[in-house]
Amino acid sequence: MTNPIYDPYLILTKVYQGGKYLKQSIAETPIEYINKARTVKICYGVLEKDIYLTHIIGANTKKPPKSTVKIILKIALYMLEFMDKHDYMVVDSAVELVKKLGKEGTEGFVNAFLRSYKIPALPEKAEEKISLETSSPIWLVKKLRRSYKGEAAEILSAPSQGVCVRFTGKEEKYLDKQHIATPFENVFIFKNFTRDEGFFSGDYTFQSVGSVAICNLIPACGKLLDACAAPGGKSVLLSGKCGVVTSCELHPHRVELINSYAQRMGARNITAMQADSSQFKPEFENAFDAVLCDVPCSGTGVINENPDIKLFRKEEDIAELNKIQFAILENCSRYVKSGGKLFYSTCSVLPEENDSVVYSFLQNHKEYSLDILDSPLAHRKTKFGLQFLPHISLGAGFFVTSFNKTN
Repeated sequence: MTNPIYDPYLILTKVYQGGKYLKQSIAETPIEYINKARTVKICYGVLEKDIYLTHIIGANTKKPPKSTVKIILKIALYMLEFMDKHDYMVVDSAVELVKKLGKEGTEGFVNAFLRSYKIPALPEKAEEKISLETSSPIWLVKKLRRSYKGEAAEILSAPSQGVCVRFTGKEEKYLDKQHIATPFENVFIFKNFTRDEGFFSGDYTFQSVGSVAICNLIPACGKLLDACAAPGGKSVLLSGKCGVVTSCELHPHRVELINSYAQRMGARNITAMQADSSQFKPEFENAFDAVLCDVPCSGTGVINENPDIKLFRKEEDIAELNKIQFAILENCSRYVKSGGKLFYSTCSVLPEENDSVVYSFLQNHKEYSLDILDSPLAHRKTKFGLQFLPHISLGAGFFVTSFNKTN
């Protein structure tokens, strides 16, 4: 049996030192299968608590330890503070690992640190306190306090509700597991859900409640364009009520994800293609009854599922994302038939990516009128759309709105 810190260390080193996303790092790292659940929990937990763990290390050391040692300390601290593991086991495992990695001279430091560290007091300033309590970057805390006032901490600390599963039938045999019913037919959130043969035969798929909610707002139509479609969940769900679905994706390997998804779920009316949806395709002009622009965004509404967002996302990224978002919406607006509908969505809770983009679009496109729909999933109505928030919307944070095109 491996050292319990070793496999998390292998994965998190790729994240911290290699800049890889956590899901990618887990998928490509050979780890001990029998303890995979524990390893995955530790990796997600360390990234969820990264800022707080860094604060503990900084308060108990005169100078920051080197990266390798810092990663090991973060794993050990997470196990001690949030997993209620025995002190001696965690300390011994950490010391053993630094020895195994050839970090001579550091085992004494690691041993002493883990046996004597103290939890520092939280700062009194509200923004700094929320940043540490939710382990969120200070820039994000400031933005959310400005937009949501006292709800900022709740938004940032809202946990994932579990695994969201959309069934195509035969769900009865799975509903003996602990689950939450969503407002959508055949869609349930499970505390734990193990994939079985039903996944491969198309009996069910994994799809976020936010993704399902967006699809629920889109009416049946003849020709639909899903402009930023990978991995294909929305295209597949919408293929059940639209005659023909065209699914565009920028990267070739992600086009294959759409094809694979559609094939597994038996969706035969989807055409997936590589295309940059910010660049005009003459053959698409006025060709679609409905166009969905689920644009690239900061991901600030799905941090509870992707904690590495807090590590990698920077404040200056928002302005660059805005350019992409507006370019896609602007370009794809040319593809909607007269009388058709245009949809805009993000998995962000930042108004800069949501209402602000919609406002700018409407200022430049008098042929479009805003059409704010309603959803059975709890949400807040903004001036320009529906804002779903993690603490009220079954863990999902996203924005969606629609426009009608007139002559």
